Amino acid sequence: QLQASGGGLVQAGDSLSVSCVASGGTFSNFRYVSWFRQAPGKERDFVAGINWSGGHTYYGDSVKGRFTISRDKAKNTVTLRMNTLKLEDTAVYYCAAGTGIILSSISRPSAYGYWGLGTQVTVSS
Repeated sequence: QLQASGGGLVQAGDSLSVSCVASGGTFSNFRYVSWFRQAPGKERDFVAGINWSGGHTYYGDSVKGRFTISRDKAKNTVTLRMNTLKLEDTAVYYCAAGTGIILSSISRPSAYGYWGLGTQVTVSS
């Protein structure tokens, strides 16, 4: 089970981190762990992903240079650090994990078999 935490209300330009823990298990069983986000009335979009074993990272175009995804193997946690937040970053953020994902599918929600419940991030002006 994936548990996301750390969302909240911040102002534009602020920073915030959200974390995902694999409770009752370990991320070592998964090839990729990623963050997606979904704003009201919009599709679920890929934000960032990390290869659990090798640590390689991947980002959606809208967050490159502002967000950083990282993993802590000892704590079995994946963290998304979000800097210079914008109004358009407001969304529910979901962590997801998958086993047999190939790199070309990393940004597709349908490629992931495990999802957390999500955490709300709201950026105000």
